[in-house]
Amino acid sequence: MTSISRRLFLALLLTAGLALQSLAQGAPTVVIIVRHAEKGATPATDPPLTEAGVARAKALAAVLADANVQAVISTQLARTRETARPTAETRGLTIETVTAGGPVADNAKAVADAVRKHRGKTVLVVGHSNTVAPIIAALGGPKLTDLCDSEYSTLFTLVLDGPTARLVRSSFGAPSPEVPAGCPKSMR
Repeated sequence: MTSISRRLFLALLLTAGLALQSLAQGAPTVVIIVRHAEKGATPATDPPLTEAGVARAKALAAVLADANVQAVISTQLARTRETARPTAETRGLTIETVTAGGPVADNAKAVADAVRKHRGKTVLVVGHSNTVAPIIAALGGPKLTDLCDSEYSTLFTLVLDGPTARLVRSSFGAPSPEVPAGCPKSMR
């Protein structure tokens, strides 16, 4: 191969690499955000999932089977990790932990920062009734009210495409009980 041919080959290789990088950067980031599944009552500080919660976590993995989830983010608490585990195991992923416990706004920002490290990918985030809405807002989505304590089946899909954020609300697993009077309904 002559030096001109080698340079042309390297230039074409570099151009192809940059084109692929540009395409990857242009892909939207899809963030699937759920609250942890049904939790037990004890221990009060870090309860595990109930049988219904374990079933819901498995239902989440089934719903996301074809979603090409490439990253899973949760807090350090048992209920979020146990909700995330079936999806992570199905995809062969390690759960990334964002520590909960401080101000909700700080947690939402930390989760948003973790999601942004996976630009152009599909990310599952498992949060809490009081963190789901702030996480959506921190990612550029609309401002919502917190989930009611009895809401477990709500699934939010936030599509981040450049400056645009589109939110779709759906559900998975067994329906949550009817929202009690006095509890704000999120996006209903």
